[in-house]
Amino acid sequence: MSVNLRALAAKVCFAVVDQGRSLAEEIPKQAAKVEGKDKGLLQELCYGVLRYLPELENHVRHLMDKPLKGKQRVCHFLLLVGIYQLKYTRIPDHAALNETVSATGNIKCRHLKGLVNAILRSYQRNPEVSTNSLTEPVNYNHPGWFINKVKSAYPNNWQSILSANQSRPPMWLRVNNRQFNASQYLKMLEASEIEIADQDEKSGALKLASAIDVNKLPKFDVGAASVQDAAAQQSARLLGCQPGDLVLDCCAAPGGKTCHMLELTPDIEQMTAIDVDESRLVRVQENLDRIKLEAKLIAGDATNPESWWDGQLFDRILLDAPCSATGVIRRHPDIKWLRKADDIKALVDLQAQILKKMWSLLKPGGTLLYATCSILPDENSEQIQQFLATQTDAELVELPEYQGSLGWQLIPGEQDMDGFYYAKLVKTK
Repeated sequence: MSVNLRALAAKVCFAVVDQGRSLAEEIPKQAAKVEGKDKGLLQELCYGVLRYLPELENHVRHLMDKPLKGKQRVCHFLLLVGIYQLKYTRIPDHAALNETVSATGNIKCRHLKGLVNAILRSYQRNPEVSTNSLTEPVNYNHPGWFINKVKSAYPNNWQSILSANQSRPPMWLRVNNRQFNASQYLKMLEASEIEIADQDEKSGALKLASAIDVNKLPKFDVGAASVQDAAAQQSARLLGCQPGDLVLDCCAAPGGKTCHMLELTPDIEQMTAIDVDESRLVRVQENLDRIKLEAKLIAGDATNPESWWDGQLFDRILLDAPCSATGVIRRHPDIKWLRKADDIKALVDLQAQILKKMWSLLKPGGTLLYATCSILPDENSEQIQQFLATQTDAELVELPEYQGSLGWQLIPGEQDMDGFYYAKLVKTK
């Protein structure tokens, strides 16, 4: 049987929503079965369904007498893939219908071929049938618990945050200062007819007008530039490593920030990067190799530094804490469905534990930068407030970015960056 792209997309979405897998692990499994442009279309269908999941499910609910269950659940996701194409893509309706209906054979649901055809044609005839009196999760395409948390934390702009999460993320570049400055690389991009839409003044990050294959970037293969959101690029600037420093990047994978710090300060004494997942350190090493940088990589548990630490205190520590990742939903729409309300407290407890342990590895007079890609105050300002209340030798470094708040909270879409949080702490002597 030939490969059917819609069947592959249905399998990915089923694995994410019903089995709790991530897009990052599921798409490559299915993408290996297709070539060229089909890989891009597979990603578009999977990301699209997960971006608009409640809305698409609402349509299916109104068009079916009873939901598909058990072994037929994967066919439910095929219906979502079908409606997504009809509603949100430029794929001609007849092609979307034919390919989606024929996919029933590829997911062992050939007996439901007539049902899939009938539901998709019914939606095509009357796409507005289920749009009356929508609930907030359907209206905003986010889980209800998350909408409530965002409303509570951001009463004046919660809707714009949810809207930003639904947008397609831009492609930001980090220029390797060891090789070129931002303006030099900008000229190289122009010479390659690659259009720039914006530049972040603080970090020098460059935003492309549209996403392109990284291999088309000038000198990408030799490390002249890397893909990294402008929000994440603030970390190396804020930590401000100095020549001769011993630096620790905690929870370092995939290594973008590790590389950035080494690019900005080539003559630090040593960069140590730890991550609890040894397999993820492979990616860190690949990034270092491409840019021709060196760091000491350790597979280690940040809650138990005694098992890997050599006893030397660090001058600077970047703690990119494990978090809910609620600031990067526009890049990873599966976060909305993988994250659960009761995950947050466990993450907050873990962050507090790691923060305390990392603080014990910092020299007096040293600097720790606490960072998350979350927008939830529990993980950010409240976490730092609690730490400062219990740690007598910790002071918050005031930065212009704070604007009177405890740390710097970037919300998704602000200056077209991801949602991020930073708090710079110094250990008093």
